Amino acid sequence: MSERQTMPVTPDPLARRYRRLLLCYPRAWRRERGEELVATLLEAAPPGRTRPSAREAANLIGHGMRARLGRPRSRSVVVWAALAAVICGLFTASLATRLAWETSRPMPDQAEAAAVLAEIMPGQAVDGIYVPSGLFTMYGEQLSLKMLDSLLFGDGNEYALSATTASRNGASTVPVAQLAAAIEQRLRDSGWTVYGVTHHDLYSCAGPPCDPTVIPQDTRLFAERGDTTMAVELMPQQYADSTFLSVSLSRTTPAAVLPAGIVGGLLGAVAGWLVFGWASRRAQAPHPVRVVVNVLFGITMTLWWPPVLYVAPFMVNHHLGEPHPSWHPLWEWLGQPTFSLFLAAGCAAALLGLALAALPSRRREPQRVAAV
Repeated sequence: MSERQTMPVTPDPLARRYRRLLLCYPRAWRRERGEELVATLLEAAPPGRTRPSAREAANLIGHGMRARLGRPRSRSVVVWAALAAVICGLFTASLATRLAWETSRPMPDQAEAAAVLAEIMPGQAVDGIYVPSGLFTMYGEQLSLKMLDSLLFGDGNEYALSATTASRNGASTVPVAQLAAAIEQRLRDSGWTVYGVTHHDLYSCAGPPCDPTVIPQDTRLFAERGDTTMAVELMPQQYADSTFLSVSLSRTTPAAVLPAGIVGGLLGAVAGWLVFGWASRRAQAPHPVRVVVNVLFGITMTLWWPPVLYVAPFMVNHHLGEPHPSWHPLWEWLGQPTFSLFLAAGCAAALLGLALAALPSRRREPQRVAAV
């Protein structure tokens, strides 16, 4: 008997809304027990009610999503489903934010960069302005198939948000501290929001012995105006032809990125839970390859989660260590595409596991009683 026949449509708005909530349950469960549960809920509802209470809705959704996992005697299946749902949500949120970045304006062109440089360094020339070919680049070029081997095998961190850059070589005519103060004041006068000045060692101690007080430091300024961010780096003179000033101009995170990430993450998490639940129900005994499916799921989680757990703390320290007018994209917090090989291998294991779970299961045939 079809589900439409076992759960008929009625004009009662409360019954109709209960049935919508029952969509959280697997189809087989709804066929067997759906109408019985709706009848019980309607009988317990007070007269005049037209909508389920918040408690009823939460209860039906929670129990329905748990029922989709199968394995009623398992306590750990909810944990595994949550891990799968969260990581799928993070990956889909990253994809959604990447697509939302396409709403950003192109990187500043030479004319815009020259105008900005004239504001902070009036009357001084630079040794050239470089305009990138896209918003995100790898080795200065937009990502292409010819870069796939580099992306997968060790150089994925080269894929990053680009910037229009300019630099000046030689020696500064004024001390670095004085030049930094002058640039900061000009930025404020031009309407830029200037963040705190930071200093970083140019190299680490190689000792012992090592005196960190003699290690030269650079000076960095970060500023923001409209949808443009600026990073200025001043370096103490090392050699006669070395760079002592570099300026990077980029775009702030577009407004569409946050809502896209939230919506994409929620949809991905729900999809991850539902797909895991489908495979979990399929791969129960007496499924012929249930052990293999479980092992492949473990391999997938082992490949997907460690990059996130490894990279996220470093990203937190990095963002706390210096101002960020625009935070690094979400996928970098997940270790992507630096560990894209792990992601690709995990996807292969997940797809193989789903394909095996879709195989027909050996169902026990009911024994026939011989007629006496």
